[in-house]
Amino acid sequence: MPATLTQPVDQLARLAAGVRTAIDARADWSHTASAVADQLRAHLPRPDVLTPEQRLGAPERAAGHTLHVEPDGSFSITAVVWRPGQQTPIHDHTTWCVFGVVQGSEHEDIYDADLNLVGAEDNRVGDVNGFAPPGDIHRVHNTGEEVAISIHIYGTDITRIGSSVRRYYDRGR
Repeated sequence: MPATLTQPVDQLARLAAGVRTAIDARADWSHTASAVADQLRAHLPRPDVLTPEQRLGAPERAAGHTLHVEPDGSFSITAVVWRPGQQTPIHDHTTWCVFGVVQGSEHEDIYDADLNLVGAEDNRVGDVNGFAPPGDIHRVHNTGEEVAISIHIYGTDITRIGSSVRRYYDRGR
């Protein structure tokens, strides 16, 4: 029984150590996002990093759960739980971001600076992706019929700044 209780902590500790190593290279944001994505692929946690209650999500919007904030504020690890049909507005970020799907699937629409749709991806369990501003305008949508969970790593302390989102976009402008 004690091994089961420590597994989520071990998963996060290994991931945080890997991210620490990646950002210690002090590369530009694009290269940092790529190096952090490699670490997330190597240390992608299982859904049980969240409690059963957290894995249910919230009815009104995707539910975010902070799992780790590096003491120096250099990165944060969160889990986002998406019920079927939930989606973000079109947005970009204040810093580099990496995400990996640990349950279900997530559809991502990618936009250029003029909000033209330039790409789309269906990310499934095990898929990891990352990006850095500029060129990070996107929208994420759970198009599946089950709850989706993704792990997100941001290059800042999101508990301090409140969100990783820099700006929300309105395509009708």
